[in-house]
Parts: sequence; C-alpha cells; structure tokens
Amino acid sequence: MAAILAFAGSNSSTSINYRLVQYTTSLLENHDFQLLNMTRYPFPMYSEDDEKQKGYSNSLVELKDDIQKADGLVLSVNEHNGNPSAYFKNLLDWLSRLDRKFLEGTKVFLMSTSGGKRGAKGAFEVTQNLLPRFGGEIVATFSLPSFHDNFAAEDIKNDALKEEHASALATFLDTLK
Repeated sequence: MAAILAFAGSNSSTSINYRLVQYTTSLLENHDFQLLNMTRYPFPMYSEDDEKQKGYSNSLVELKDDIQKADGLVLSVNEHNGNPSAYFKNLLDWLSRLDRKFLEGTKVFLMSTSGGKRGAKGAFEVTQNLLPRFGGEIVATFSLPSFHDNFAAEDIKNDALKEEHASALATFLDTLK
C-alpha cells in the first residue's frame, strides 16, 4: 500500500484545482493518502533576507517532511496569466531552499484545470519543467479544460476526459507498486 500526498497549488478557498484533487483522491483504493488544503498553509513571500533572519517555519518543514515520506504526489496546478500562481511558485521557492531535492524519489501525478479551454496548460508546462529539477519524477499527467463545463457533482462529466483521467491515475498508481 503506497502513501500518497495530494494537494493543489492554490491557496484559494474556491479552488477548482483543489476540487480536482479531491475527486482524484476519492478514487484511491487500497492506498493511504493525505489530502492537504493549502489555505491552511500561508507562507510569506520568499526573501533571502527573511530566510537568513527567520529561518524556516514549522509548517514548511512539516510539509517538506510529508512530501518526502510519501511514495507519490498528486498535484494540480492553477494558472494566473499563463503561469503557476504566485502562491505555488513561492511554495516551490521555500521548499527548494529548505532542501533542493525535496522531491527526490517521489512519483508525481501532475494535473491542472481552469475555466478556459486550455485547462491551465501554461502553468502545467512550466510546472512540468520545474519539478524534475527538485528530484520529482512525473509519471502521469492530466489536464481538464473548461472545468465548469466538464465537472459537476464532484465528478468529471465528459466521458472521454473521465477515461483519460482514470487511465492517468492508473498509470500513476502502477508506478507506486
């Protein structure tokens, strides 16, 4: 049984990426998982001065430890102006300062969604290029376009997209065995 950590790269209380992560974890069977709501993880904007003067917060250290204990990571990134949100980029900055290879040995199921037809592809592509720098291995991917058209009642409505998601999730879980 694999240990999986799941969260969205958003700190919004109305995050559609968090809803996609919740849906994904609802499909996990025979695995231990921890679903994090990032609204509970406020981090100051990264500053080298703050790092030197204040060090690392307990919540940052605990998050890094949770990531490193997990066999796999389910992550859905949101998009602001074609890039990952400032919150998520800031989180990566803090984690990578604490431990450059904080994802070492971690299998990643990378997802994204947005209200638009591209499904946050800009943020997705940036994140897809960033995570291996920190030791993460992206083993499965999924992007859900037009969230409000394709997701309702906590389920993917579009059958083709639902199948694509299920296939990507199965691929991710197979790598954890």
